[in-house]
Amino acid sequence: MKRIIFILLCSLTPVCYADGLPDLGDSSQEMISPLQERQIGEQSMYQIRADKAYVDDAEIADYLNQLGGLLVANSPEPAMEFEFFAINDNAVNAFAMPGGFVGVNTGLILLANNESELASVLGHEISHVTQHHFARMIAGQKYDSLAAMATIAVAILAARNNPQAATAAILGAEGGVIQRQLNFTRANEQEADRIGIATLQKSGFDTRAMPAFFERMQRATRLVEGNTPTYLRTHPITAERIADVDNRIQQMQFHLVPDSLNFQLVRAKLLAMNKTPTEAVTYFKSALGEQKFGNPIANRYGLTLALLRSKQINLAEQELVTLQSMVPANPMITTLSGKIKRADGQDKNLAGFYRTALQNFPQHRALIYDYAEILLESHSYKDALKLLNEQIQIHSNDSHLYELQAKTFAALNRTQEEHHALAYNCILHGNLRCAIEQLVLAKQTGTDYYELSTIETELKQFREIAAAQSKKN
Repeated sequence: MKRIIFILLCSLTPVCYADGLPDLGDSSQEMISPLQERQIGEQSMYQIRADKAYVDDAEIADYLNQLGGLLVANSPEPAMEFEFFAINDNAVNAFAMPGGFVGVNTGLILLANNESELASVLGHEISHVTQHHFARMIAGQKYDSLAAMATIAVAILAARNNPQAATAAILGAEGGVIQRQLNFTRANEQEADRIGIATLQKSGFDTRAMPAFFERMQRATRLVEGNTPTYLRTHPITAERIADVDNRIQQMQFHLVPDSLNFQLVRAKLLAMNKTPTEAVTYFKSALGEQKFGNPIANRYGLTLALLRSKQINLAEQELVTLQSMVPANPMITTLSGKIKRADGQDKNLAGFYRTALQNFPQHRALIYDYAEILLESHSYKDALKLLNEQIQIHSNDSHLYELQAKTFAALNRTQEEHHALAYNCILHGNLRCAIEQLVLAKQTGTDYYELSTIETELKQFREIAAAQSKKN
């Protein structure tokens, strides 16, 4: 836990001196360091995770991180830490935050015709991060705190969707920033294209996807006047730039790359989530009907999910049987199977189902969440706590794991630890006041000396951060 809190404090504290990090107010600093970039990104992410548009879905996040991780492994900085996440927004958009945080709008995922197109955008955004373009943009500016730079980062994020709102954010940002800093320069974009294409090729994707995707967005723009995709506004695409990309890929060997099944399943899940259950059932039935369109496996998955959401459990079970006969074992389909079993309520050995499922897919977080809930429902609290403690060591920034851990502690009447876990859940959602309240409750109800000592230290530091933020406001 100490390591997690240290990361959190370095992200929230106006100036963090860990590992000899210099004061950000030092006017001699011309560039921010990679560690500072990471801290800026971490602080910005607390605000993003607290936003309703943040897609808090483990399967979608895990897919993006698997795809992004493959690309990062073939990037100029393969050891760099990245986090990929989705934003529920129909605008065609993706953006890179300092320190390796890459957001992708659901609209862009749904617009991509194939996985290589999505990978081409991620590769481009990864290149902005590995080349430290954000650090270059604000080089020479003078900021007296990490929080000020995080404000600029969030303003840049806001500009991706609403330039007017971003202007207001910039005016309130410490140190000031001129409008042109919101967009990467032409040189930045060309460099991200060049490196992104090389990353795409090394990762085994179709390099033709990048110019094809950009050209399709431009055609869509001409068809709908005044509806320029956000991605084109913040990453302006010129004929010269597309020609440059085309010239580069002509020198590369062509090979057809099939989509992964999870790419298709994630797109079907997003479609099902963004429609009402009735609309989703109608849509996927149509896709599987006489006028067949789309991927049949993904459409069957989407229909099964939509039937479950509309509480048509028997029909969902029938579709699931057909779906499972079409493909080998898959973690997303297995998770859906477990949810149907839980909704049906007839399976008396759900814990056994999830134990087997996790043996096959040990790191599929959606299965882990569901298994922990099953263990709680069956009063297997010690098993639930063991599972959650193990997973928190792996996924230290997963707020839902702390929430489940708090429920387990509550069931065991371990009140001090319950409130301590809830404090972590609060801080990971960017809610400092809630975290302090939970630490106070943990202190009041605790008897474990070691735990109390940790709580006292965290409470003191969190209050100092809150006081510093209050002065700024």
